[in-house]
Amino acid sequence: MDNKERVYANESQAECTTSTRFHNSATHNTLALILAGGRGSRLHQLTDWRSKPAVPFGGKFRIIDFPLSNCVNSGVRRIGVVTQYKSQSLIRHIQHGWSFLDGRFKEFVELLPAQQRTTETWYQGTADAVFQNLDILLRHDPKYVLILGGDHIYKMDYSKLLAEHLEKGADMTVACLEIPLQEASAFGVMGVNDAWQVTSFAEKPENPAPIPGQPQKALASMGIYVFNAAFLYEQLIRDSKINESSHDFGKDLIPYMVPRHRIFAHRFLNSCVNMASGIPYWRDVGTVDAYWEANFDLTTVTPELNLYDEDWPIWTHQEQLPPAKFVFDDEDRRGQALDSSVSGGCIISGATVRRSLLFSNVKVRSYSSVEDSVILPNVEIGRYARLRRVVVEKQCIIPEGLVAGYDAEEDRKRFYVTEKGITLITPEMLGQNVHHVR
Repeated sequence: MDNKERVYANESQAECTTSTRFHNSATHNTLALILAGGRGSRLHQLTDWRSKPAVPFGGKFRIIDFPLSNCVNSGVRRIGVVTQYKSQSLIRHIQHGWSFLDGRFKEFVELLPAQQRTTETWYQGTADAVFQNLDILLRHDPKYVLILGGDHIYKMDYSKLLAEHLEKGADMTVACLEIPLQEASAFGVMGVNDAWQVTSFAEKPENPAPIPGQPQKALASMGIYVFNAAFLYEQLIRDSKINESSHDFGKDLIPYMVPRHRIFAHRFLNSCVNMASGIPYWRDVGTVDAYWEANFDLTTVTPELNLYDEDWPIWTHQEQLPPAKFVFDDEDRRGQALDSSVSGGCIISGATVRRSLLFSNVKVRSYSSVEDSVILPNVEIGRYARLRRVVVEKQCIIPEGLVAGYDAEEDRKRFYVTEKGITLITPEMLGQNVHHVR
């Protein structure tokens, strides 16, 4: 072994030891709060009966499975899920799929619905949602509190975020993305110095400031925060006494703290897991178009999001279902799926599916075709139906011969059509009565 190899080996061993130490210490002393009460109104009818974190994604998951899995894989196994808007399907999903953590080792996923614990109001903002659960935080007595959103798709090692937070002696650390400047008005935008200490913070500014030396990019908050617990409690109590405050981290707390305390930015590039293209994967699937695009990408040869990674699995509740089945092999009646992802319980019966993602228990009948589409669980597609560039909500029964996705103007008479021409179909649009817990 030459000197260069020896130095590299020593550095690698030191890095591994440091990583293990932080994983076993900081993560075990951290409590994560996932803010999962958002409606997600830009998803239109997909959130009529569920909150955005409960929306199905990727063939067998729900959106909230991503931050929950990141927590478990990172070693953060004390987790509270803060719910509010139409939370029944989310609560049921967590009860069914996230009960495997062992309370004997102080591991848990705890549901924290809006209960008016401290005031007579529901959660008023992101900071208020945490403040109203302050007694629960104090009872668990963590050293660090990790605040997460429940409505984004990404894979991140939070232990690396925590390690950097400790190394810099921060009061608070904000995870950040480098994004195109023209998109930055939808985010909280930060300015930093050479040490990555935050020097300015503006929530959804009209004229966002670029990154120094990168005039076409801005540094955007991901809504992922690490706090020293005592510091967080102090700031929540202070903010709760200000009547003019909207009690929101981005609008109120962070702008107040930046000039007064040690607030640092953490680059997502340093903790992102499985970058297939070398670019950190993070998606806000907050519109029907973005939702369709992120799901559709999973059907490509090399998706940007790697769901086949055994080292960083995405955990979820999974029904015990038979394997997907493809039947009939006649020239005009062949059950087949090409460049597609098909989940358990599906039956493709003499139909053709192309470049589509089918969730569990989808039945596609003979002589029908499905192209470039996202079909949610428990959908039945009747004979001779033709679907293209559609999102079909759970429990829909597509009538025999229905055509959607070929004529936007015709679709708008019955369905919701996006700016990019994606057609959303729900049971209500088809005049079908179903149980609303989805």
